[in-house]
Amino acid sequence: MYPEVGTEEYIQSFKHNGSLHRTWCKGFVVEADEKQIVAVTNKAWVIESDGRRWLTREPAVCFFWPDRWYNIISMIRKNGVYYYCNMASPTLYDGEAIKNIDYDLDVKLYPDRSYQILDENEYRLHAREMGYPEDIKAILEKQMKKLLDEMEAEADPFNDLCIENYYHMYLDMVRKR
Repeated sequence: MYPEVGTEEYIQSFKHNGSLHRTWCKGFVVEADEKQIVAVTNKAWVIESDGRRWLTREPAVCFFWPDRWYNIISMIRKNGVYYYCNMASPTLYDGEAIKNIDYDLDVKLYPDRSYQILDENEYRLHAREMGYPEDIKAILEKQMKKLLDEMEAEADPFNDLCIENYYHMYLDMVRKR
């Protein structure tokens, strides 16, 4: 099951222990099939687990896969595209929301192609507190390497042309509504 193209869907991220981590109140679905879900957030409300709410500042093209242990948020800013990559369980859509489990580790890729691995301390803490199984930790390590290799190769979606194409697809769909 996957969402219908042209619909707005909730995006929900949970923690390994089942608690809700973060919700985006609308992601406009521009592509959805058995390979991936691509949604655009633009001035979307985000609700944190502690109840804090904030509005996204810039449009972002978000990529979710049913077979990869990460998802990608590509934020379109005046000085280039910034990629925020979340190590997370494969994504599923259950008719209610686009969902995954967040595994703390993140990678931020800057327009100059430099990157930074974030939240390693949080990962170690949660792995201990929530008892991340060894097989999941091994998968995350392998998938992190795959993610970094894709970034290095500028494979889709890690290139401006890919992001531009999806963003223009979104603008065209919204105009026709």
